[in-house]
Amino acid sequence: MLGVAKRMLKRTDLAEDAVQDALVLVWRKASQYDPERGNATSWLYTILRNRCLTMLRNEARETPTAPEAIDETIDDGVLNTAWDRLESTSDLKRCLAGLDFDTRRAILSSYVLGHSHGEIAGRMNAPLGSVKSWVRRGLVKLRECMT
Repeated sequence: MLGVAKRMLKRTDLAEDAVQDALVLVWRKASQYDPERGNATSWLYTILRNRCLTMLRNEARETPTAPEAIDETIDDGVLNTAWDRLESTSDLKRCLAGLDFDTRRAILSSYVLGHSHGEIAGRMNAPLGSVKSWVRRGLVKLRECMT
């Protein structure tokens, strides 16, 4: 969990706080876990991801920063590694493979790299509305495929 948080937040101190906050939230909300909706690991990582995104949003509001240079080669390398790590027989990989390239890249950028829709639009040189549609429609297709 710490590795995912570090990758999303780019700071060890914030990543440690995010993991701590996520685990406390899991402890408090354990009764809300429904095994029929997914496995426990996915639930944990969803809580962690949401916590990291909240921290990123809060930090962005507090400290205005200069735009960073976009290094798409690093992002593509991480996405390719994430894709390769999925088991070839997994339902998730099969369902993701059924999506078109832009939709798959937008979803993986959001969930693996923790990018916002705006960041994805900038990195893919696509309109924000298109990226939002790709992610939304792609998630609906994934849900249908996984059930």
